[in-house]
Amino acid sequence: MNAVLVAVIVMLVLALLRVHVVVALFLGALTGGLLSGMGLDATMVAFQEGLGGGAKIALSYALLGAFAMAVAAAGVPQLLANALIRRIGGDGASPSAAQATKWILVAGLIAMAVMSQNVIPVHIAFIPLIVPPLLKVMNALRIDRRLITCCLTFGLVTTYMFLPVGFGSIFLNDILLFNIGQAGLNTESISIMHVMGIPALGMLSGLLIAMFFSYRKPRDYADTPLSNEEPTEEAPSRYKIWVCVVAIIATFGVQIAMQAMDFESDGLMVGALTGLGIMLVTGAIDWRKADDVFSDGMRMMALIGFIMITAQGFASVMTATGQVEELVSATSDIFGSNKMMAAAVMLIVGLVVTMGIGSSFSTLPIISVIYVPLCMSLGFSPAATVAIVGTAGALGDAGSPASDSTLGPTAGLGADGQHDHIRDSVIPTFLHFNIPLLIAGWIAAMVL
Repeated sequence: MNAVLVAVIVMLVLALLRVHVVVALFLGALTGGLLSGMGLDATMVAFQEGLGGGAKIALSYALLGAFAMAVAAAGVPQLLANALIRRIGGDGASPSAAQATKWILVAGLIAMAVMSQNVIPVHIAFIPLIVPPLLKVMNALRIDRRLITCCLTFGLVTTYMFLPVGFGSIFLNDILLFNIGQAGLNTESISIMHVMGIPALGMLSGLLIAMFFSYRKPRDYADTPLSNEEPTEEAPSRYKIWVCVVAIIATFGVQIAMQAMDFESDGLMVGALTGLGIMLVTGAIDWRKADDVFSDGMRMMALIGFIMITAQGFASVMTATGQVEELVSATSDIFGSNKMMAAAVMLIVGLVVTMGIGSSFSTLPIISVIYVPLCMSLGFSPAATVAIVGTAGALGDAGSPASDSTLGPTAGLGADGQHDHIRDSVIPTFLHFNIPLLIAGWIAAMVL
């Protein structure tokens, strides 16, 4: 049996059995390496070499967590939470006011997730900044946090796989179309939004099912403090509010500027440091409490950092086995010249690979080398080929335990310890997005 497939299955089963995701990723990588014949030493070397790939991202997220906690300590996100609490009027809120506030909150979070991919390209960095102060509001409204997870993941994933702006430009133009072109298919006449529109509709259908069917019923949570500090009712000063606004603008501005100037260094990290520096120098954060605030923020994002570092080690081992290509190539023996079955199997293989690696951006270069010649030999049109490869790459980002599209929502919604990463983020997003996306991608392959 293919070592990559077994490794992914082992990782997913262990995660579902409540084995910590970091341990599940490590044991999955070890299983895949040994099964492929690499041996223990070669497997561990490949795993260790891959760890460095996630270190920069982990440090960036830790610094962003510290910055988010600093802004939260100054009271800015609490203003938004207080405004929503006043709107629902406490426990005596009318059903209509509560429903209106719920949908305003849901729509606002979806909009923030969408804009985090292009307008202000900070990806998941906004989640630990905005979501934790809103947990009390969600509790009062009795919102099922699995719904919020689906809303955030929808905005994060659908945007980059459909809109060629910001992270979407990187995914669609720099990776998808570039690698397909490198594999020998001319894509100059392809309208990428037209091609990926059908898969995007699949994602939208999954969101609507989550909103109006799966998680429409109320769910109760306890009002648990977010940290060990005593809650305060003091209103934030106007000075701190303006400093926070300046710090946020500076953080986002640095990232946008560095991206526009094609800096090789990480704008995410420099932006976070800039924001933290402004908060400290201006005194918006008390020097005596700075260590506690920063430590709490880094602790909040530490889980994401460790998982992403381990996921890079897992991906490194999977690549070193040399069996990712075998997994893809072996599918041709199953379906022969049957285009309907071929499209379905290629999409499923893409789902398996991305679930293990945890990144659509990393999956595309792996599968496009083999998928493009295969699609051409089977007679798929260029548009259908792009749809198959693009959908196969995006499949698994939602629903992977190692994807930041699920880790980000968990970091925000789990700030009070009442949101489980596997059961409340991974499983809901897998069911509501991967299944509709699989169907929509197959339809796109058949009609384009």
